[in-house]
Amino acid sequence: MALPKIDLPLFELNLPSDDSVVKYRPFTVKEEKILLVAQESKDPNQMVLAMRQIATNCCPDISIDELAMFDLEYIMLQIRSKSIDNKINFTINDPDTNNPVNLELDIDEIDLTTDESHTKEITISDEMYLMMRYPRLNEVSVFLNVVENPTESLFDVMIACIDCVVAGDEVQKLEDFTKEEVIQFVETFPGGTIDAIQKFFETMPKLRFKSTYMNSEGEEKEVLLEGTETFFL
Repeated sequence: MALPKIDLPLFELNLPSDDSVVKYRPFTVKEEKILLVAQESKDPNQMVLAMRQIATNCCPDISIDELAMFDLEYIMLQIRSKSIDNKINFTINDPDTNNPVNLELDIDEIDLTTDESHTKEITISDEMYLMMRYPRLNEVSVFLNVVENPTESLFDVMIACIDCVVAGDEVQKLEDFTKEEVIQFVETFPGGTIDAIQKFFETMPKLRFKSTYMNSEGEEKEVLLEGTETFFL
């Protein structure tokens, strides 16, 4: 006689980036083991691989590698909430006293914050502008593994996140061109364009959790967690 099959419930969520609906299931012991191994490793690359595997298993109807990173982080938190609990207990060391402080994070209190100055539109001239897209998992992996030639690597990520160029009524997707053609095009941008692209990355939406606590010396302190670190506590 075969062992019984366990049916897992399906849930729906709305992605922060575009409000589209995604179906997902809680993770199983198999996925929880992947999570625990990544947590114990403290290796950012292992954490990225774990996120990809867990999200792929629990959200089979979507392409994980096409998601904006903050969408993926949001999905992971909702999966964790339905799988275990919406409360995460964790410990930090107070930076002044070095004493441990026990804190609790409520997943429902994690906010998606966006700088008011944020825009996906980068002006090139009066007749031309770029439309950016948000970094995906593979681009985040590049950031984590920058060892040699960091400027060149980050430049490649910036180029990869240019979605299209709009000139008048004409819209051209940069994915339709070779990397060499795109680089040659980017190198003709006027001064200040790179700063504007950097600002796009600096101000883009982030999942953020903020809390306060009293340390052992009676001082009120603030702890701020962002993005992936909230899932791997």
